[in-house]
Amino acid sequence: MEESVVEYTSARGASWREAASRAGRVLLPRRRRRGWSLLVPLIALVAGLLMTTTAHTAAGTALRDDRGPELSRLIEERRKQVAAGELQAAQLRGDIDAQTGAQAGSDSRIAEQRARANVVREEAGFTALHGPGLVVRLDDAPRRPDGSLPAGAGVDDVVVHQQDVQSVVNALWAGGAEAMSIMDVRVISTSAVRCVGNTLLLHGQVYSPPFVVRAIGDPEAMRRALDAASGVRAFAEAARVWGLGYDVASQGDITVPAYSGSVDLDHAQVAG
Repeated sequence: MEESVVEYTSARGASWREAASRAGRVLLPRRRRRGWSLLVPLIALVAGLLMTTTAHTAAGTALRDDRGPELSRLIEERRKQVAAGELQAAQLRGDIDAQTGAQAGSDSRIAEQRARANVVREEAGFTALHGPGLVVRLDDAPRRPDGSLPAGAGVDDVVVHQQDVQSVVNALWAGGAEAMSIMDVRVISTSAVRCVGNTLLLHGQVYSPPFVVRAIGDPEAMRRALDAASGVRAFAEAARVWGLGYDVASQGDITVPAYSGSVDLDHAQVAG
């Protein structure tokens, strides 16, 4: 009887230990599942909010689609619109000149004003000119066959910038240029040289390098002005180091077209 009592007592202790161990194995996973059961709806809610925000932002379009072709198409459409507008404006100016000339034959006041306008028409850039001068060419550095940049150069080091073109234009004016064109577009006192990336924006048209500047005047005087301009010297040095294109050539007869853009002025003052 005593032996059986001892065995019974030992088995009873083991069973309690096993029961406690089993209870722990069962209860702990349940607690973890209870925690996950709270996180799952929260995660689903956040995912739903993200999907809703994405759909609202996309507005029916694919966010990951390349917008490059669409942007190129828009630029080309605007370029065609500008060209059509310039053509229409040129035709209207021609009509106005024709009617003004016809009226000048019978109205002395119109004839007088027309004569005054013709005196300054050439100086204002509204007539084509030709004569000796300089042709300046600025270009981006050519890419290597593997597409890499020259050692030590960044992307901005190998392209022509707005200040480079502006420095050349200002130096040519300072050197006594009588008339000038950029990309065969007449430059006058109200012309603004602007660059968007590595493209030139002039009178509503976009031009890609190389940028060609033609100036009528004393070639030697304009060369000296280019050599003296700090901005031009900096670009010439960059051309030597990074391989950009910079070329200055004299020509005996350069033709600069007449200005055909807008003549609207927001502010003007009569010269003294």
